[in-house]
Amino acid sequence: MKAGVLVAAPCFAFGVAVAFGATFVGGSVSAVEAPRPVRDVYLSDCAVCHGADGRGTPEGPSLLKVGAAAIDYWVSTGRMPLPPGHHGIRIDRRPPKYPRSEIDALVRYVAALTGGGPPIPRVSTVGANVAEGGVQYRLNCAACHSWAGNGGALANREAPALYASTPTQIAEAVRTGPDPMPAFGTAAITDTQLNDLVAYIETLDHPDDRGGNPLWHAGPLAEGAAGIVLGLGAIILATRLIGTRT
Repeated sequence: MKAGVLVAAPCFAFGVAVAFGATFVGGSVSAVEAPRPVRDVYLSDCAVCHGADGRGTPEGPSLLKVGAAAIDYWVSTGRMPLPPGHHGIRIDRRPPKYPRSEIDALVRYVAALTGGGPPIPRVSTVGANVAEGGVQYRLNCAACHSWAGNGGALANREAPALYASTPTQIAEAVRTGPDPMPAFGTAAITDTQLNDLVAYIETLDHPDDRGGNPLWHAGPLAEGAAGIVLGLGAIILATRLIGTRT
């Protein structure tokens, strides 16, 4: 009888641990938190602003037909969900709150809840024309994000730098136009041109700086000003050193 109890006790303890999602670490038992159902994630983190049905509230806009591309962009870049006391603050890129698998589930749930919309674009830079992408970038993007992709000034807003953006996030931003950015449909930028554009923006992460110090990629104005100041300074100093008083 005692032997049976001794054998059954460890089995019972193991069964309880498995039933309650426990794990043994170094001889101790610690609870493993199970992933939250995606509906619970939405209701706890998103519905307070966008409503339980995604139709919006006084705290946030409607998500009806916003689409998976926009939802994935905002959540994967950490811009959503907003932190407490978000009113009046600039929405900048932050580390995402959720792991990638949870983001994917949340995007699917919200897109289905709110009636579809633009899907996440498929991007491929294999065989892309980087030179053509540079043309598209200078025509459509450089005015706000600067020629080097390090961001620039806008009215009451600063266009973000592009270095941290993934190819998918770049394509999502082009197609959906987040925040003050305009959306570019296929009539403005075709899918092929979008692949070229993404390929070019990726080259901005590791620019081939030739001819000296890049001066933070601030642009030709800063480079010219630095050249003039340093050049004139050198000339004035040389004149002072070799000149004679009369």
